[in-house]
Amino acid sequence: MKRFVHAGLVVCAISVFTMLAWAAKDFAMPPAHTAKAYPARDEHSQERVTIAADPYDTPEKAKVFSEKYSVIGFLPVYLIVTNDSDEPISLSDVQPEYVTSDRTKMQPASEDDISRRISKPQAKTSPSPIPFPTKKVKGGLTQQVRDEIHNSRFVAMAVEPHTTQAGFLFFDISGISESLAGAHLYLTGVRDASGKEMMYFEISMDDYLNPPKP
Repeated sequence: MKRFVHAGLVVCAISVFTMLAWAAKDFAMPPAHTAKAYPARDEHSQERVTIAADPYDTPEKAKVFSEKYSVIGFLPVYLIVTNDSDEPISLSDVQPEYVTSDRTKMQPASEDDISRRISKPQAKTSPSPIPFPTKKVKGGLTQQVRDEIHNSRFVAMAVEPHTTQAGFLFFDISGISESLAGAHLYLTGVRDASGKEMMYFEISMDDYLNPPKP
């Protein structure tokens, strides 16, 4: 009997440690496929550059994060840039802008913006329009979350030939009743190897909500 009890305690201890390790896991960027594989995208065939946007608006997709960003009013958007040309492209001057159906315009939130919201969640002015389970959020910014914010954001300054770069943009959607339907993500400032700016990229979120048929 003692042996069985001891074995049971060992199993319980392993389970607890496993759950704690999982809860404290470091952020891992989701695998990025070619931008052409995502429904919400804009392809510039002449320059052979495609940019896609994949909103992380469901509880299942949001499991990649330890922080519930939707609960504090942020929409994470996975940005994927694929360069199928034979020359590198520059993203050092890229300016993303998210425009909702009611013409509300916003730029990606900074690390400080996100950190302040997590530290003071009461600053959020209205319930999130994204269907996540809602519950009271306690303030507090851990080093793990700081690292997650830093490591998840899109920071690529260039994309080499025949490669893909990806990362997250976080948009403050607190107070916005509809953040996806009718919204567009615009990107300006993408430059080719000669420094010439390409025409802006426009990505419709409706293509994400209602993917076009192949």
